[in-house]
Amino acid sequence: MNEQKTGTGASVGQGNHRTGTGRVWAQVLLTLFVLALGVAVLTAFLKLRKAPQRSEQDVLAPLVQVRALETDDIQMVIQGYGSVSPKVKVDIIPEVAGKVMFVHSELKAGGIVPANEKIVGIDPRDYELAVQQAAAAVAEAQVRLDTEVAEADVARREWRQLHPETEPSSPLVLREPQIRQAQAGLASAKAQLATAELKLERTTISLPFDVLIASESVDLGQYVGLGQPLATAYGIDAFEVEVPLEDDDLAWFDVHQTSISLRNGPAGDDRVPVTLQADLGGSAHTWAGHVTRTTGQVDRMSRMVPVVVEVPRPLDASAGKLPLFPGTFVKVLIAGKTLKNAVAVPRDAIRDRNIVWLVNDGRLHITPLDIVRADDEFAYVISGVADGALIVTSTLDAVVDQMAVRIPPKSDEEELADSVAPVANPTGSK
Repeated sequence: MNEQKTGTGASVGQGNHRTGTGRVWAQVLLTLFVLALGVAVLTAFLKLRKAPQRSEQDVLAPLVQVRALETDDIQMVIQGYGSVSPKVKVDIIPEVAGKVMFVHSELKAGGIVPANEKIVGIDPRDYELAVQQAAAAVAEAQVRLDTEVAEADVARREWRQLHPETEPSSPLVLREPQIRQAQAGLASAKAQLATAELKLERTTISLPFDVLIASESVDLGQYVGLGQPLATAYGIDAFEVEVPLEDDDLAWFDVHQTSISLRNGPAGDDRVPVTLQADLGGSAHTWAGHVTRTTGQVDRMSRMVPVVVEVPRPLDASAGKLPLFPGTFVKVLIAGKTLKNAVAVPRDAIRDRNIVWLVNDGRLHITPLDIVRADDEFAYVISGVADGALIVTSTLDAVVDQMAVRIPPKSDEEELADSVAPVANPTGSK
């Protein structure tokens, strides 16, 4: 019994072991099949897939900003800077001493005193007495002369009675030396009277032109001495500006044209016009003037030539214009000669002193220019650039002559402006 049970149990254990091993192999085979199937599918996909088509990408030409140039008659403007100074500066100094009895109400810094008005009055009483004394001396000298002349007439008649048809051998007989002495005394007395009258006249101080008072140091009751400065005044008929210019700038206007114009008279007044600019009161203001002369020498330090510009009636505040005071720093624009058929090239479009980039038919052309003159904004040329040429104003990293470039298309507003031609106004009305 027991042996039979034992044999049966061993058979059952062996069957279970075989069943588990079969399942493992089945799973391995299934996994291998799936992997093989996947590899087969992937291989078939790779064989059937089409290779991507290769296409070369177009390289775009660089985009540049351009500006059209125009040929025109351009007047050259010579630019400089300087400070306004008075053309006439006067120190008011008394020519006689005395106590100040009168001071003009405008005798103060910034005051304006009209021409020939009394500015300062000195006590005249001492000088009036001196005039009276000198006048009395003239009257006394005149009496002395009259007396000598009368005595000479008496002496002449007596000589003729005593010595008819003969002339006296000595001039003392007819009192000729005494008469000359009396005449000299009269002339001296008259000169002293004129001196006294002149001193009396000088107790009143005035100027023959309108002045702006720059400073003053006098008050009522103050005793002033001979030659003591009382005030400083500027003539306001004209102010001047000394503008240092390069010698090359002098070739663009005739600095001697003003003197020639003044010699020819008002009808030939073609002085070189000048515009002065300054920022005052938060806004820009301008004044008109003209070139008068040079200082006649070259500055030793800067090697520049100072040109003097005159501004007439600088304190005239009519038409809302601000007065131009001495000391104002101004920008000076001198109207020079006119270049015929010239082109103004922007300075920021010039490379390497005289090279520009022009665009024609989508190609960039490196072009040298023969620059006639240049200022802060433009360089001016009269050849080498055609009317309407497109000049490159932007920058490029690398530039080759004849390289292809693109320009931005015009906006609708620009096309409309180009298509509409300006209409002439025959009536001249605004």
